[in-house]
Amino acid sequence: MGFNWFRKKSKPQEENVPEAPLDDHAACSEEDTVEAVKEAPWKEDAAADVSVEDSSSAIAEPSEGISTPETRKKGFFQRLKNGLAKTRQILTTDIDKLFSTGRTVDEAVLEELEEKLITADLGVEISMELIAKISKRKLGQSATSDELKEILKQEILGLFPEVSMAPTGGSSEKPHVVLVVGVNGVGKTTTIGKIAAALASEGKKVLIAAADTFRAAAVEQLDIWAKRAGADIVRHKANSDPAAVAFDGVDAAVARGIDVVLIDTAGRLHTKVNLMEELKKIQKAVSKRIPDAPHETLLVLDATTGQNALSQARLFHQAVGVSSIALTKLDGTAKGGIVVGIAKGMNIPIRYIGVGEHIDDLQPFDARSFVDALF
Repeated sequence: MGFNWFRKKSKPQEENVPEAPLDDHAACSEEDTVEAVKEAPWKEDAAADVSVEDSSSAIAEPSEGISTPETRKKGFFQRLKNGLAKTRQILTTDIDKLFSTGRTVDEAVLEELEEKLITADLGVEISMELIAKISKRKLGQSATSDELKEILKQEILGLFPEVSMAPTGGSSEKPHVVLVVGVNGVGKTTTIGKIAAALASEGKKVLIAAADTFRAAAVEQLDIWAKRAGADIVRHKANSDPAAVAFDGVDAAVARGIDVVLIDTAGRLHTKVNLMEELKKIQKAVSKRIPDAPHETLLVLDATTGQNALSQARLFHQAVGVSSIALTKLDGTAKGGIVVGIAKGMNIPIRYIGVGEHIDDLQPFDARSFVDALF
């Protein structure tokens, strides 16, 4: 068959993508940050090694800027469509041009279509699988662009694993402990703040453990988000042991009757500390206080990195056992197809997707809404 142009040129794309460094010691800040992040250095409390603050009492209006679940959902589909505009241009505008005259689905057409799918970063293997299914259904027949897009929507939707997840903090465990991991610059700290705000708007008591003790301004950034969300925060001095911060956070949560604990972790650590070993140490520390904690390990990935995000997911999963994924920065990328690649390739549920910097621009992932927004 003639649509093997890419298969003849290379092995699956993932093999040709360099793995993102997981122990990056270069100075790097979160790109998706809150506007008010302070640039001042960490100011430690000279009176104590540990500062445990109830930040909800430190602000007059803890719910400011936080909407209800209903208003958060309102208009999110449109924002999702806007965020996926570049990807949709490949999957719809280009397909419309390809079938503008109701062409017959032949080998040449399938070659062109396969190229479009790969350009949208669906991945080589998934693109090949989709083309094979379209070939079985339509080869030798005429088709309109609308017919082809409907087939693609059905087939792509079928690639998402049928995994149902309870809402964060929706289980009987109290507190529900979530370890948040990811490389530097993916928007991890901001994602934690947005999750905390959403949970607080649902009436849940949230505590954030600031275990990224090495990155400049990381604790200050979390403190700002905690105040906006009305959440508690546990923090230590700069360069403190992250595992100790996590343990104290869980310990404080048990004492206060907290519903959800969100543990921030470093995307890169001090040059003498290996990232994955440090994450394992944090896992062991919190399990000493609550035997089955952490109950969830949430990996934050930057969608704009495309296939590299899939490589990161595999490495983190091998090391610490990822149980859910949050994909950020879907707005403005032409690589929205990576969502499908991660869901299919990892068989790990995608819990959240982010399509902007506003507090409501991180929402629970819904496969059908995502596929509808793609087309």
